[in-house]
Amino acid sequence: MANFKSRKVVIVGAGAVGSGFAFALAQSGIAEEIALVDVNTDLAKGQALDLAHGAPFYRPVNIHADTGPGAYRNAAIVVVTAGKAQAGPDQSRLELMQINAKIVTSIVSDIQSVNPEAIVLIATNPVDILTHVARLRTNWPRGRILGSGTVLDSARFRWLLAEHCGISPQNVHASILGEHGDSEFAAWSLVHVGGLPMDDYCSVCRKCDFIHRRPQILEQVRRSAYHIIGYKGSTSFGVAMALVQIVRAILRNERRVMTVSASLEGEYGLKNITLGVPCVVGAGGIEAIIEARLVPEEVQQLAHSAQILKENIEKLGQGTP
Repeated sequence: MANFKSRKVVIVGAGAVGSGFAFALAQSGIAEEIALVDVNTDLAKGQALDLAHGAPFYRPVNIHADTGPGAYRNAAIVVVTAGKAQAGPDQSRLELMQINAKIVTSIVSDIQSVNPEAIVLIATNPVDILTHVARLRTNWPRGRILGSGTVLDSARFRWLLAEHCGISPQNVHASILGEHGDSEFAAWSLVHVGGLPMDDYCSVCRKCDFIHRRPQILEQVRRSAYHIIGYKGSTSFGVAMALVQIVRAILRNERRVMTVSASLEGEYGLKNITLGVPCVVGAGGIEAIIEARLVPEEVQQLAHSAQILKENIEKLGQGTP
């Protein structure tokens, strides 16, 4: 298990996602050291200095830029955000696969050489495929390499449901499963509002015929990133907050259920694939994979999402271990 005494988090990539995550992480107070690493060393230095100037306003944390594999020493968690971003709303996450696979493979090799006990959290897209590639490169226990998966998608889903129902998102429990991308799906059978299954809550609320709104809400979730990229060029704040939640669950051993990218070895009838499913996240990374009781249609949707990911992994030449 990684050395958690330092509570050191290394962030690889100081762009919009990496710097946004560093800002949110610094304010959270859960890390005592944050190291920013980027091939553009000046960018990393500038982001670290800018963040360090806010030190009087949040809990003590050592924020600095670092270079080379030595940056990963003594890190409890390495969060990888580096890579080519989506060029625009018309480019899918899967189109980024080839170049980002090379970047992530290089980063993971460096981590393995100096800190083979670290937990690695992948956020670079396409996150499910790159998490899969990272695990194949290291052959570490599957719990210690995880991806951000559909944690953000599920948060978007909960927010949209809350807006529709006129209730706090904290009272909505809902999950998006599968690929963090166009084949993801809403597990409607798992949705609960105020402790009630969604269908039961609808009979209490009686504001609308919700069954006809479901496809529209799912499409809004799927297209959220494309809309944001179209408006401002990139996504950053939502994913930053999602990453903070995952890192907090690990550093504080919260054993929190989150839909991270996990390597499946028979769960849901799937093998040799990595995608977003409910997992218990704690000090060891992914500590358990929860096999939720999905309805047959959802089982088929998960299998379909897995098949799309497998086909793209085969294009990379990254098959089974």
